[in-house]
Amino acid sequence: MKHIITYIFLLTTIFSFAQEEDKALELASKRANNLVYDANDLAENNDFVSAEMEYRKALSEKPTSVSGTYNLAHSYYKKGNYEEALYRNKQAAKHATSKTEKHKAFHNIGNILMQNKKCKEAVEAYKSALRNDPTDDESRYNLGIAKDCAKQQQEDQQEEDKDGDNKKDKKEDENKDDNKDKKDKEDKDKEQKDQEDKGDKDKKEGDDQKDEDGKPKDEKEDKGKEGDNKKEQQKPQQQPGQLSPQQIKNLLEAMNNQEQKVQEKMNAKKAKGVKIQTEKDW
Repeated sequence: MKHIITYIFLLTTIFSFAQEEDKALELASKRANNLVYDANDLAENNDFVSAEMEYRKALSEKPTSVSGTYNLAHSYYKKGNYEEALYRNKQAAKHATSKTEKHKAFHNIGNILMQNKKCKEAVEAYKSALRNDPTDDESRYNLGIAKDCAKQQQEDQQEEDKDGDNKKDKKEDENKDDNKDKKDKEDKDKEQKDQEDKGDKDKKEGDDQKDEDGKPKDEKEDKGKEGDNKKEQQKPQQQPGQLSPQQIKNLLEAMNNQEQKVQEKMNAKKAKGVKIQTEKDW
């Protein structure tokens, strides 16, 4: 019996606490709604700064307030703050409990994505909007525009990638040509250097072969040999049984001397009147 009384007391306490919590949530929801209404009035009067403050107060009272989040997002959208508007609309779509609320949130998400040129993502947003309200012609119309935009962006990207590949290939070809020209220049410079080195080497070898007079040793020796060969060629070649030029010269000189002596004797006898025997006496 005692345990039953305790159990009943606990149930009563829990029920009372739940009722209090529900009342608190209901009061917070009312305060949030009132703040949203006030913010809407401010937004209609283009007082977006004050409206934003009221919307934020409403969300602090009830963070899951779809109307507060949605209207705050709409306020950001009008101010051109698309990044914050996108964030708040995503919050509204997350907290939405009805298809109507989801449809509005996704439709606005698509509009913001189109403003940011994110056409492919906008297509998915409009599709989500139509899933929650297939009868909305505006979402269907926007979906068609988003599809065309996404297709055009895809084609542009493909063309850009193609141009990028062509530029890359062209750059690679230019690099190849530059490398080839560089290699050709290096080969030409190397060949020229080899020729210069060879010329220096030949010059050094030529200097080593010169004597003190600056004449090539081989050339001097060759000239010497050539002179000796010429002398040998100029010398009469004595044949067997023939007199040498010197012998002939000596013989001629002896004959001349003998003839001179005979002539002197004849002259002497003539002077004396004596008959001169010119032939041998046999």
